[in-house]
Amino acid sequence: QVQLVESGGGLVQPGGSLRLSCAASGSISRIYFMGWYRQRPGKERELVASISSDGNTNYVDSVKGRFTISRDNAKNMVYLQMDGLKPEDTAVFYCYAQITLREVQHLNNYWGQGTQVTVSS
Repeated sequence: QVQLVESGGGLVQPGGSLRLSCAASGSISRIYFMGWYRQRPGKERELVASISSDGNTNYVDSVKGRFTISRDNAKNMVYLQMDGLKPEDTAVFYCYAQITLREVQHLNNYWGQGTQVTVSS
């Protein structure tokens, strides 16, 4: 089975930076769409940034110019570089990926367990 594991979260001051990483492992045939979601306290989970297999990226308006998503297909990893962090960015960040397996050529959705990002002075 596929597993997504996030890392890189932590406590940072406003204006600081963090780099999140997500590693996918398992009997992976191909990874298509990948993205980072965040869930802020008392709010719905939202898609923050996404990247297609062709490298096309999209961002929610609130993070444009501050966050950068990237991927390394050879390593089955996706990253989120977060600069100029604001208190309202405080959330649990989740890695998401659409993946086909070697054994079964079905497109499936996978989620990481989440990593906490706290922006506070």
